Amino acid sequence: MDGIDVALIRTDGQMQVERGPAMSFRYTDEQRAMLRQAISDALLCERSGDRPGRLAETERELTEVHGAAISAFLRKQGIDRTTIDVIGFHGQTVAHRPAEKLTVQLGDGRFLAELVRCPVIFDLRQQDVQAGGQGAPLVPVYHQAVVDAGHERPVAVLNIGGVANVTWIGGDGHLLAFDTGPGNALMDDWMVTKTGKAFDDAGTFAASGQVDELVLAGLMRDTFFAASPPKSLDRNYFPDAAYAALSSADGIATLCEFTALSIARAQDWFPKPARTWIVTGGGRHNAFLMERLKQHLTGCVHLAEDVGLNGDSMEAEAWGYLAVRSIFGLPITFPGTTGVSGPLTGGTVVPWPRPT
Repeated sequence: MDGIDVALIRTDGQMQVERGPAMSFRYTDEQRAMLRQAISDALLCERSGDRPGRLAETERELTEVHGAAISAFLRKQGIDRTTIDVIGFHGQTVAHRPAEKLTVQLGDGRFLAELVRCPVIFDLRQQDVQAGGQGAPLVPVYHQAVVDAGHERPVAVLNIGGVANVTWIGGDGHLLAFDTGPGNALMDDWMVTKTGKAFDDAGTFAASGQVDELVLAGLMRDTFFAASPPKSLDRNYFPDAAYAALSSADGIATLCEFTALSIARAQDWFPKPARTWIVTGGGRHNAFLMERLKQHLTGCVHLAEDVGLNGDSMEAEAWGYLAVRSIFGLPITFPGTTGVSGPLTGGTVVPWPRPT
């Protein structure tokens, strides 16, 4: 819940990808509080279209904020909106329970199309979930397109967002992808509750604490880690009761180690060990977490920037890529990435101008 990333790419939806400029727009403290309330309200959702509590109001405001971010990006980059073929709109995930065939991303694609006057594709997870897939992660096919074939494979692309996910790319191009466990969410929520800060800058607070090994062992015994992939995770899956009694410093240290160790556990499912790890997402800015990952992971660990990629914009780039694949009816999810029975396209298309 850091903010909105906007990125421009030119692509055929397959192996041709030209990455353009990108910008980030941080949420205000009030907007973050609004989204936290939305996650609580979404606990009452039984269908993807449900909007209990203040979800409808939040969705409209969130869409307006996205529209403003896109407009500011185009203006600052000097880009004519008429040159944009399609916008891939992620929105904000507030509920993700694929076992119930439920995933809810706040964001009104039809309203966004009116705001920015461009075609929009949104709700890209829905068809996969309704077909029995996990609905996540969706970025593996983009990882496969942009990770240089020159990297010695197998390669693992690790995205540390609120939840962490990994894409394993084999020498023959085989994809395996799944959520590994917590990313930034547990640590960020702890920091907000205990310190009032939005996150642990560079992991310095975690570095000052001591890991509670008993609590950590209990967290690692969760059945999620024993389940075979593909698998996905709701942001609020892990209850805080297991670690709520820890001191502020020891709690964040334990959660940081939990994140690192759960990512390392993902290696158990790889057909072959990854020779290279490429780390993207906001979590890569946590220097202490990166230190812990290098202790736990086999193979060389690189930041996305070390290999010519932008770790802040990759998810936004991926959504543009997926939108183009959706236009062409190309699959965006696969048996090895979400567990769906066969390759499947997805997304709801909002054309612009609107048909008369």
